[in-house]
Order: sequence, then structure tokens, then C-alpha cells
Amino acid sequence: MTGGARDPVADADLPRSVVIAGGGSAGHVEPALAVADALRAAKPAMVITLLGTEEGLETRLVPARGYPLRVIPRVPLPRRLTPSLLTVPFRAAGAVRAARRVLDEVDADVLVGVGGYVAFPAYLAARWRRCGIVVHEANPLPGIANRVGARLTRHVAISVPGTSLPHAVLTGTPLRTSLLALDRAGGRLAAREAFGLDPGRPTLLVFGGSQGARRINAAAVAAARHLTDAGIQVLHAAGAAGAADVRAALPGELEAPYVVLPYIDDMPAAYSAADVALCRSGAMTCAELSAVGLPAIFVPLPIGNGEQRINAEHAVLAGLAEMVADDELTGAWVQTRVPALFAEPGRLERMSAAAVTSRHRDAGAALVAMVADAHREAAHRKAGGRERPDS
Repeated sequence: MTGGARDPVADADLPRSVVIAGGGSAGHVEPALAVADALRAAKPAMVITLLGTEEGLETRLVPARGYPLRVIPRVPLPRRLTPSLLTVPFRAAGAVRAARRVLDEVDADVLVGVGGYVAFPAYLAARWRRCGIVVHEANPLPGIANRVGARLTRHVAISVPGTSLPHAVLTGTPLRTSLLALDRAGGRLAAREAFGLDPGRPTLLVFGGSQGARRINAAAVAAARHLTDAGIQVLHAAGAAGAADVRAALPGELEAPYVVLPYIDDMPAAYSAADVALCRSGAMTCAELSAVGLPAIFVPLPIGNGEQRINAEHAVLAGLAEMVADDELTGAWVQTRVPALFAEPGRLERMSAAAVTSRHRDAGAALVAMVADAHREAAHRKAGGRERPDS
């Protein structure tokens, strides 16, 4: 089912307090923060609390965006329905109790979960407290946390058509306002100068997610001489663990700038600086590149349940990206394909236009409307009504 455009939700229809559960990787933290931003814009007085763990990126990203972060124990979950799932209730008991304490202390009306280690105990705690529950799934193949959460509520948002969850409504992935409003062309020169790049050269952005990616790092470094000899400069986010190795492996005296950073905090600026991205195809990455119209070469991470490959296939079919398998990505492949992509007349412009037409710009508003609906339903149940969350 696809969600259509929604009228703005009235302040009075929104809850007083919302907890948003999502942590670990940027793929969970950024959607959680985008939902928080949309809720804050809809009701500035709302109490918004982010729920995460002590180990994830949320410990840095959430405070930087001005939201309080509460942490609970990290409980790894099996990615499929296997016998090990039977042990989860015992291992999760402490996390559920911790989540219940947070919900009680902030007097939460609604819990929004975006999947991952934090969401599973949070869903159970919210059900015990009789809070409204909203689920957002960014990936085409849902993890176990959201598969459980979706059975506790009728308010389920998905980002990829065909994602198999009960009551699913296609909303897309909520994104930061700064991304939705980004003018890549208008900000290109300033962004390149800010990163120490040549304002006039074609630019390849290389990154592998918040932790970097060894395969992508190695292929980009192996192709560095050929790329820069072709006049292509590189902005490379290599990960905290990989940046020093990438710098050490680069050949000297390159013909064009090759800037290596451990992590890029200002991704909108990086997207403005770039003409093409070489990167993994996590759900958040795909959503962001589509939103800003940046062509991509996706290298799906070849582990897990295959969602990155499916993400990349959707992008390729839409015309906004190319895809190469992880075991096929080499320096020789990069030095052959990337310059050819830049040289093909009109190709990057066509890819960018395809990205723009495939994006969902109103995901944040759709999630706000779901929060309002979940709040009304929960209030009705608490008042003694007959409506059930799974009816």
C-alpha cells in the first residue's frame, strides 16, 4: 500500500511525549533523528527522547542534534526465525525493563521504532505500557525486531515497495531537512573548496558507511593514479580504522587532489561536492542519494540477509545507479568504469534526473501522521474502547 500526501497534523492531535528507538549504525540513527526533526517541527513543545545503546553512533550523533539520549543494554538478535530466537526473551529481559523505565520516566505516549537491537525490547516495553507504536522499516527485508513490532500495531511504514510486513504503508525513508532542501549545483564550488578540492574538477565521492569498507578502500586506492591522471579528484571517507592505511597506501605526486578523511560529518556538503558516489547500498545511503540526485555506483555488502543487493537492484532499475558485486570490485574495475562513466555524454545528468523522480519527499510528514493516529488509538484503548492494535 502506498501512502498519499497528508495534510499537516494539528498540534492537538499529536502526543505530548514520544520515544524513538534506533541505534547502532547510521542507517538506524539517521532515520530516527529525521523522525525526531519532523515531530519537533510539527509540535515544538513535544518531549522527544531517543533510545539507544552505549556502543553505537547515537552517542555522538544524537547529542549533536540537540536531543536527549537514553541507553539500554544491547541485545543482539538473530536475523532469521531460528531456534536461537527462543533464547531472546531471557537475554532481552533486562533491556525490556530498562526500556520500560525510560518510557515511564518520560511518560511516553507513543514509541517509534526503526529496527535494530534497541527497537525489539522497546516494542515489548511499549506494548506492556499500552503506548501507541509506530514501526518504520528502511530495508526491503525486515529484521526480526520490526517483524515483531509490526505485529503489535497497525501503524507500519516501509521504504521499499514489496517489503513484507503487516499493515505496511509505503512512505519512503524520512530524511534531514538539510538534505531535502539541498541545492547541489548551487553549493558545489563552496563545498569543494571546504574539503580542499579543486572547484573545477570532476569529483568522485568514495565512502563505505560510518565504519568504512575495506574492499572499497582498497579498490579506490589501487585506482588512484589512473583516476587522477584522468583529471578526476577524489573525496574519500575511509572510516576511522581505515583512514591511516589509505593515506599510507596512496601513491605520491598525484595529478589531482585525493582527500582522505576518517568520517564526513557534513554529508550534504559531500554530496554537493561530488558528481558520482562509489559506496555501499544501505537503505539510508540509497534514500539520501536519491533525494539529492547524486548518481552512484553501488557495491552491496555481501553479508546479512541480502538487503543491500536488493536496494541496489531497485536503484539500478530506476536508472539512478550502477551496481558491481563486492568480489568484482578491483582497482582495475574502478579505473576502467569510473572515467568511462564521466566521459559518456549525458549519462550523469540522466542518472541524476532518475534519482529525483524516484524519491519520496514527504516521508517525515507521513510518519508524523502515523504518530498522531497511533496516539489517538492508544488513548481510545486506555479509555476503555474496543479497538485493538492488531485488528
